[in-house]
Amino acid sequence: MITDIEKGTRDKRGYWWPNKKLSYGPVIIWPPQPKAFLKWLLFYPGYIFPWNFLYTILAVLVWIYATPSVETMKTFSLNWISLVFLRNIILTIVVYGLWHFWLYTRKSQNTEFKYNKRWPAVKIKSFLFNNQTIDNMIWTLCSGVPVWTFYESICLWAYSSGLVPWVNLLNNPYWIIFLLFLNPFIHEIHFYFAHRLTHVRFMYKWVHYLHHKNTNPGPWSGLAMHPVEHFVYFTGMFIYLIIPSHPINMLAISMREGLAPSQGHTGFDKIVVSDKTTVDISVFNHYLHHKYFECNYSDGTIPLDKWFGSFHDGSEKATLAMKKRALTFHIP
Repeated sequence: MITDIEKGTRDKRGYWWPNKKLSYGPVIIWPPQPKAFLKWLLFYPGYIFPWNFLYTILAVLVWIYATPSVETMKTFSLNWISLVFLRNIILTIVVYGLWHFWLYTRKSQNTEFKYNKRWPAVKIKSFLFNNQTIDNMIWTLCSGVPVWTFYESICLWAYSSGLVPWVNLLNNPYWIIFLLFLNPFIHEIHFYFAHRLTHVRFMYKWVHYLHHKNTNPGPWSGLAMHPVEHFVYFTGMFIYLIIPSHPINMLAISMREGLAPSQGHTGFDKIVVSDKTTVDISVFNHYLHHKYFECNYSDGTIPLDKWFGSFHDGSEKATLAMKKRALTFHIP
């Protein structure tokens, strides 16, 4: 059976690190590597498969089967908005719940490939009801999903009412598909700058600190944020009210913003599928952010952190640099 020791090292305190240092995909590099880029773009594992493909397919299915009719959404009404809210609540419970059940309740692979061998905190006063998971679920379901639904409903109403004309799918399929390909890049650029905003001293002290209580994150930590941060984080979907697009393009970023944080906060590097097979969850980049705070603000596809001097590749050298950087970041 594949073990995490074959792919990384675990220190005396129980922290596991992959042997392979973090790197960006062959996107913005010189000299260009077209062969490597196409392999990364089109094949598994890479940019599209598996995760971006799954979120895109989900957006299409949500538009077809789980979104009120255009005629209904022409009027901004609580009746249809409540249906969108119910749909998002169900999706959140299913997606976040499955990650948590498989990795934390059932403990299907115990602590194999878990960055921090400790389980979510209990009897800790900094969390609501002294329980990290319960705390995270409350912030996610009582603040995260309502704000997500509110913003998504504004967008759906804007499209349906004609306030924002949308691109016809039959007449412009290539443009819509191109935007679906581009969606993760659009999301990452927005997320980077929105995330940096929450690390401004005032915002961190009064808002973002709540999310960073999760130094050992689990799936429900993904949307465990202050309501103000939810209002900042979910603005990404408004980008498609400016870019000529179809509601499916907006839903693709909406589903990603609402559901992908569960994957991004599992605390595990890989899912063990069989004795010889694992699937990368691709979260080490963000785990390092929760460990060191002032690094890796982006998702790790576009080298924004490298350009702005906040990249941590998982090496000891980068760790020392981030610790030095952290000393300059003090919340009074």
